[in-house]
Amino acid sequence: MAWVVLVISGVFEAVWATALGKSEGLSRLGPSIVFGVALIISMALLAFAMRTLPIGTSYAIWVGIGAGLTVGYAMVTGSESASIIKIVLILIIVGAVIGLKLAH
Repeated sequence: MAWVVLVISGVFEAVWATALGKSEGLSRLGPSIVFGVALIISMALLAFAMRTLPIGTSYAIWVGIGAGLTVGYAMVTGSESASIIKIVLILIIVGAVIGLKLAH
């Protein structure tokens, strides 16, 4: 259960990071609200997962999921350029996240 919660928390990390970028320094109301709500949800779920999972592993997986999804979304929507090297490096992050889960 904690692993599922951790993955969901990582997804919400990508949501708040993307919303923060779109908020233009928290000056746009809609993205600023999405940022705040997603941040609270992400942190609450991360804290819940860390009650039973190791802190270091939890944090690394949370960051990896958030970073991978944030960059992937930015490349798909065209707000960040896509390249083979970026895609390969994101896949390495995903592989490391999976490896941390399997090593636990």
